Formats: sequence, C-alpha cells, structure tokens
Amino acid sequence: MRIRSLGVIDDAVVELSPGFTAVTGETGAGKTMVVTSLGLLLGGRADPALVRIGAKAAVVEGRIVMSPGAPAAVRAEEAGAELDDGALLISRTVSAEGRSRAHVGGRSVPVGLLGELADDLVAVHGQTDQQGLLRPARQRQALDRYAGDAVAVPLEKYGAAYRRLRAVAAELDEITTRARERAQEADLLRFGLEEIAAVEPLAGEDAELAAEAERLGHAESLASAAQMAHAALAGDVEDPEGVDANTLVAGAHRALDAVRSHDPALGALAERIGELGILLADVAGELAGYADDLDADPLRLAAVEERRAALTQLTRKYGDSIDSVLEWAERGAARLLELDGDDERITELTAERDGLRSELSLLAQALTDARVEAATRFASAVTAEMASLAMPHARVTIDVRQVEDPDGVEVDGRPVAYGPSGTDEVELLLAPHPGAQPRPIAKGASGGELSRVMLAVEVVFAGSDPVPTYLFDEVDAGVGGKAAVEVGRRLAKLAKSAQVVVVTHLPQVAAFADRQLLVEKTNDGSVTRSGVKVLEGEDRVRELSRMLAGHEDSVSARAHAEELLAAARADA
Repeated sequence: MRIRSLGVIDDAVVELSPGFTAVTGETGAGKTMVVTSLGLLLGGRADPALVRIGAKAAVVEGRIVMSPGAPAAVRAEEAGAELDDGALLISRTVSAEGRSRAHVGGRSVPVGLLGELADDLVAVHGQTDQQGLLRPARQRQALDRYAGDAVAVPLEKYGAAYRRLRAVAAELDEITTRARERAQEADLLRFGLEEIAAVEPLAGEDAELAAEAERLGHAESLASAAQMAHAALAGDVEDPEGVDANTLVAGAHRALDAVRSHDPALGALAERIGELGILLADVAGELAGYADDLDADPLRLAAVEERRAALTQLTRKYGDSIDSVLEWAERGAARLLELDGDDERITELTAERDGLRSELSLLAQALTDARVEAATRFASAVTAEMASLAMPHARVTIDVRQVEDPDGVEVDGRPVAYGPSGTDEVELLLAPHPGAQPRPIAKGASGGELSRVMLAVEVVFAGSDPVPTYLFDEVDAGVGGKAAVEVGRRLAKLAKSAQVVVVTHLPQVAAFADRQLLVEKTNDGSVTRSGVKVLEGEDRVRELSRMLAGHEDSVSARAHAEELLAAARADA
C-alpha cells in the first residue's frame, strides 16, 4: 500500500509480505492509520477528518496479488477492471470536503464494489469485532459462518419459507381485518352493476340518441327546407310557370349538343352539363324521399328523451360516456368476483399458512441441530486454542437454545419465536477454571482472559474464512508475559497457511513475525511526518528493546529481545 496525507502519515509505503507481518511503533505514531488505510481500500466509510491538515485529499493505493480465477478477480473483471501481471490495483481518494472516489484495475467504480471485493480478500479481526462478538446476535452469525454449508443450506430454505409465511400472513390479515370495508365495496359494486343492467345500455347508444333527438326536434323545419330545395331543382307542381334548375340545365345541354360536332371542346362541356343534369335529378329524388320519410312523431321524440335521461343517470355516476360506463361495469364485475372469492381465498391462505408453519418447524429444528453440532466442534476448537494461550484449564461452551414467545408457534408443546434466522439464540459461555460455572464471556473473564478468549475465537473463525489475508488489530490487548508468547506462536502458526498482519504493542508477539514494520514519526517543529520501514538485524533488536523497556539502549532489554527472536526462530 501507498498512503498519502492520511492522519499523521504524510507519505508512506507499506509492503506486506507473505506469512506473518507485525506492525509496531510508539503510541500515536500512526499504526492505526495503517489499519484505517486498509479499511478504506476495502470500502470503509470515508471520513474527511482523516485527511491530513493542509492537504486537499488523502490517497490510499494498494496492489493485491491474486490468481486470475480468484472470486475477487472475477468480480473485478466483471466490473471492467484489468489485472496487471496477476495483481489488482486499487485506489481510494478522500477529499477534505468529504467526497470519495474509488478505482479498481484502472476503472472508476462505485465504492460499494470495494466492499464486495473485501469479502473475498481480507478478514479483519479487531477490538471492535471483539465487542461485537459479545452480543448474542453476532455470536449466532459467527457460529453460522463457522458451520458453513451445514447451516447455510437449511438456513436458505428456512429463509425462503419464512418470507413466504410473512407474505401469506400479511395477506390473510389484510383480508380478515378489512372484511367490513370489502363487504361495503362489494355492495356498492352490486348496486352499480344492477343499475346498469336494468338500463341495458349499448355501446355508442348515447351518441346515436342525441343525433336522433336533434333531428326529431327540428322535423318541421327540416321537411320544409327539403321541399323548397326539391322545388328549386325539379319544379313545383303547383306553379307550372316556374323555372327550376333541371329545366335550365336541360336547355343548356340541348343548345350545346346541337353543335358539339363542330368543336370537341364544346362537346366535352356538353358531356359535363349532361352529367350535371343527372346529378341534379338524383339529388331532387333523394330530397323528395327525405321529406316523405321524415318522422315528426312527438311520441317517438318523447321516448328518445326518456331513454337519454336514463343513460344520463348512468354517465353521471359511472363515466363520461356510455362506453366508459360499460368499461366500469366490466372492471366492477371482475372486482366483485375477486371480493366474492374472499372466503375461498381465506381458506386457501389458512391452509398454506398452516403448511408453512409445519415446514418452518422442521427447518428450524434442522437449523438447531446443525448449530448444536457446529457449536460442539467450535467450542472444542476454541478450548484447544485457549490451552495454547496459557489458559489450559479454561473451557468454552456454546449454549444454543430456542427462544420462547407467548405469541409464537407451538413446537413440542412450547410457544417458540420464529425469526428470519430461525428460532435459536446463541451465547458463548466461559468456565475459566475447573469447578467454575460457565458464564457469558463478557461476565466470566477478566480483561486479559477476555482478550485471549476472543483471540482464540478470532483464530478459529479465521480458519473458517476462505480469504487469503487476516488482519488482527491489537486483539492481544490486555495480554502479557507467557500468554503473549503463546499469542505470537499461535499467530505464526496461522501464518503458515495464510497472510497474517498484526498491529501489536507486544514484543513477544512481534518477535514471531516473519517481517516487522516500524511506523515512526519525526517532528521538525512544523510538520509531523510518519514513515513505515522494514526492520532487520540490529534495527529490529532495538525496536523490540524499546517495546520491552521503553528505550532502545537497555542492555537487559536487548538481551531479552535477542532471546525472544532466537526462541521464535527455534519455534518456526
């Protein structure tokens, strides 16, 4: 990693080697900033307060070596990133104003992608995680993670059934609690449908009746106009001397027809006048028929107006037109069918709910059985780890119990509370010495014992995590003496199969590291700069001496430091 302008670190390069890397330094030197930097690369929250005073932005860049088929590599490539000679380049920038940017494999990506990649890259174990593991809910999650597929498979099935049960119960509750409202809605729909059925409207009927009413209401004026137009075209029998259009057109046609042979143009005009005469005769005939057929019956007009009034009653309530009224009736009939089917639906939902409860009961028991089996293995593994951490007589057990709830579902005669993760409550118990009653670890251990217990828990969890790198942030706090040596030895053993990074203040732990990094700061009176350097040979002895005695030149501390290094090498 390269870290720039982050907290007390001005510009530093941190190279984490394979095996066990210990990060040491005086209090306030910036060891925590190394952990924070890794957290930013893993998608952690961007806090503008982390930006070094006077800098515009803090930048953390990381180069992570991985195989091309690794899950994180596949996920990164799906996001458009590219590997550089088997390494994935990641950078995170946090501005002093709080803006954050992330890049993976040369591509700008959402910060959330870093968190997704982190799940397959690094497992962080720190004091914050210790406090989290003191909570029963986190302990259950941790046990499930340790159990692997033995719990994950039935938990997935249980989760699906649990979500379906919630949905069925919600729908059933909605139907039953709103029965009155739904009955009222059904009554209104029945009334409307019956009212529409009584009128029996036809599509487009309102428009047709409106046109007929308009015609019937002006029948006399329409007939008079038709008769006058007919007389103008065909003549009036009561006025033999009158001139009509047909007579005039016929005269014009005869005049031209007599000389049409002398000029084709005039012959064409004669043809058109002849066609005009035919058209006038047709229109005159239709006008005569229209006047004869026109119905001026006042009874029919009254019937039309009465029908229109009935249709208007419908359009006032159910739509702007009869077509809209018919659409409402279609929707209302479908909704009424749905409402009338509530009783049948309630029966179906009740049966499904009862079946899901039975299924959940079986799946919950399978979860409990898997957790109990995993708890036994986990407790044995942690107890064995504690023996190697100078607590040979301590014993860890895990209590897996089903949570009772007066309003829960009956299981073996007991009302059990069903939750999204089953019915179990999980709690880690510690008996620190023979004869002691197991108690919750938060209450059953002293400060130093708690740190060792939690470290044992973290190491066991680390063994179940399919990630290549583990970061332990001062989980050895409160440990000293022989126990500290055992902590270092145990971390070194873990580092044989994975990359382990430990931020520590214990020389007994640092001595077991394959590489020791020193975070140091200098003060030139104006700007504090921190750097990270690899300690080898004499430099490492001096740093271990400082950690042992508080200063580097103590003869006894140097002897002790060399002894620690020799013991660690002999143990490797």
